Amino acid sequence: MVCNEVLLAVSTEDFPLDTGNTAWILASATLVLLMTVPALAFFYGGLVRTKSVLNMMMLSFGTAGVVGVLWVLWGYSMSFGSDILGLFGDPTERFGLTNLAIDDPTNVLAGSGVPAWVWVGFQATFAVITVALISGALADRVRFGPWLLFTGLFATLVYFPLCHMVWGGGMLAGDGWVAQTFATPLDFAGGTVVHINAGIAGLVLALVIGPRHGFGKTPMRPHNVPFVMLGAALLWIGWFGFNAGSAGAANDQAGLAWVNTFVATAAASMGWAATERIKDGKPTSVGVASGVVAGLVAITPGAGFVSPLGSIAIGLIAGVACALAVGLKYKLGYDDSLDVVGVHLVGGLVGTVLIGFFATESNLWDGAQAGLFYGGGFAQLFAQIAAAVFAVLYSGAITLILGLLIKVTIGWRVGEADEVSGIDLAEHGETAYETITSGRFNS
Repeated sequence: MVCNEVLLAVSTEDFPLDTGNTAWILASATLVLLMTVPALAFFYGGLVRTKSVLNMMMLSFGTAGVVGVLWVLWGYSMSFGSDILGLFGDPTERFGLTNLAIDDPTNVLAGSGVPAWVWVGFQATFAVITVALISGALADRVRFGPWLLFTGLFATLVYFPLCHMVWGGGMLAGDGWVAQTFATPLDFAGGTVVHINAGIAGLVLALVIGPRHGFGKTPMRPHNVPFVMLGAALLWIGWFGFNAGSAGAANDQAGLAWVNTFVATAAASMGWAATERIKDGKPTSVGVASGVVAGLVAITPGAGFVSPLGSIAIGLIAGVACALAVGLKYKLGYDDSLDVVGVHLVGGLVGTVLIGFFATESNLWDGAQAGLFYGGGFAQLFAQIAAAVFAVLYSGAITLILGLLIKVTIGWRVGEADEVSGIDLAEHGETAYETITSGRFNS
């Protein structure tokens, strides 16, 4: 009891603790972690074939393991530590979080009465989900070890620096070159940092690693559509922590972000369904689930900056655009297994750029302007395009180097025989299902 009283005294006297805001951000962090495990694991796991489901889910769990440790060691410090050349924070400044104080100056939410530890945990979940998203582009053919190696390298060289550039005071923040040239780029919860970043990385790795055996010739249908639907539903729920939690407090902007996240996702799911109905004659459950994710992705960068009507428009545009984009892999010949490019890259670009049209005057960051449809000029639109292009170039270039380095050293892929017979058994010594009739593992 004495120890608790001492801690409470430190919290209330030396730091203006707001228990309501703190509780909300803790809950939001938990919701964002739910987005990776189990939500993304179920969504991606259901989309692959029976013989690959465990490996696919393991990629999400493995990402959480690697990135979680690196975040504590140097990830948080690289993301929010003292700026170095506008590119990343000092990795030694908060190494291991050993000198993190409750009112630490790296704590962006200190003004909301949220302790530094809570900010650290909240942002950790963003790092995990970003890297895990990439795995969907590599399904059915990538070994577990090389993926874990890439996970650590990508987090260190791409995610942590880009997070710093946008949210940690780096070159894409309020004092950076984009803001000085046009306006402050707006990214409420991860259009550039998370989705464009993961989407372009998925495209690059799909090209470097090459297609699955039989791609474009052999049917590769989802093995468990209910898993896909369950994963999409859990993602939708978890995303309220992702977007509404990014307000940094239990306030009006959090409420706006919650409503915008809900309605944009609803609109996108219907936009995707309508597109399928017109193109293919029938809306599918996988399509509607994918539309849910597309809407979530597209509203992420502008959730706290646009109106509900603007959110409906963003969701509809994203639902249609992403539904059309997923077919590009067959025309262009890249094997983006689970449509990371079509949903996250395209959805992230749509949502990021459309802020330049739909941003309203309220809740904007310093140096930002309203969108074209709300009385602003072209400055904000140009700022959004510039930030999106930079994220594509930076993430794409570093991912290309990392992908090629792993390819020529330890190699990415399982052998052809193992890929055909089942990556689960080859990589993990187990399978998800066994048929009763044959006594053999189902493929």
